[in-house]
Amino acid sequence: MKQLWAPWRMCYIREEKGKGCIFCQKPLEGKDEKNLIVCRRRQAFVVMNKFPYNNGHLMVVPKRHCLDFEELDEAESREIFRLLRASIQVLKDTFHPHGFNIGVNLGRAGGAGEEHLHVHIVPRWNGDTNFMPVFGETKIIPEYLNETYPRLHAAFQEFFARKKKK
Repeated sequence: MKQLWAPWRMCYIREEKGKGCIFCQKPLEGKDEKNLIVCRRRQAFVVMNKFPYNNGHLMVVPKRHCLDFEELDEAESREIFRLLRASIQVLKDTFHPHGFNIGVNLGRAGGAGEEHLHVHIVPRWNGDTNFMPVFGETKIIPEYLNETYPRLHAAFQEFFARKKKK
């Protein structure tokens, strides 16, 4: 049996699991940095994935609790796709990835860990599948989340400030 020591996960294992939806609750706390919320808009927000597939892994989430795309109204749909486009541009400007994986898991059977619609944006780089995932079945994330957060938060503020000037 292979073992991977990941003592940092103990915080996640031990933390008290709240009842209800984290995507509904976390924005209400007003602790954006602690909750990794890098951008808020009227209908949706952008949050860093606490357990990322790659450095810079973001999620775009509607503020209103919904499970499927067909539940979104027109304003929510437009804002989600505006934030998706903004997220891609912010990640390009900040991390210079060579590509992206963008996806949605709908329902538990579809792999959704949370029953609240959210869109994943995972930056990718040529060669980012180095020997560790192949031989060690281990993914390397090269930067702490608390170091990534201020870079992305500032980049979103700059992005929307530029848009406002146009």
